[in-house]
Amino acid sequence: MLERLWAGWRTSYVQSVSDADHRRTPDDDAVTGGSVFTRIFASGLPDTETHILHRANTCAALLNLYPYGTGHLLVVPYREVADLELLSDDETTELWAVVTDGARALKRAYAPDGLNIGLNLGRPAGGTVAEHLHVHVVPRWTGDSNFMTAIANTRTLPEALIDTAVRVRSAWPVAPPAS
Repeated sequence: MLERLWAGWRTSYVQSVSDADHRRTPDDDAVTGGSVFTRIFASGLPDTETHILHRANTCAALLNLYPYGTGHLLVVPYREVADLELLSDDETTELWAVVTDGARALKRAYAPDGLNIGLNLGRPAGGTVAEHLHVHVVPRWTGDSNFMTAIANTRTLPEALIDTAVRVRSAWPVAPPAS
């Protein structure tokens, strides 16, 4: 039986948070430099320092600095947009091609039992960088959720990010030569 807890008083809180997000202006980005992804892409730092695994024309794949597990990568369009429908046709096509290549690379590099692939669009959906959509590609293994995550709110990672980046880059599918 589904139980419901009525909390009508939360409407004003939810609305105020939503309104604050919608009041963000382009000038806010000029002050802050945009999303963390925009700042990474504009940093001029080598891909080895920013953990960028692969660059395509409209998007890139990079490691998540706060991974759910080893190999957790993100596919991010260069252009900062919050919603899928704001992507151009070319961006949409390439985004999903890079997601597919990322899945292939993770399977080659780690031979996981499965993968989680998805997006969290908007803060209420869990998007921590809600202004810049990104696709999570997370390798999963049977039994990889254990008491550390459930009880201690801690994740164990057996490999440093720099080692993960080298491993995934070397497994990344190579584009066939142009004919």
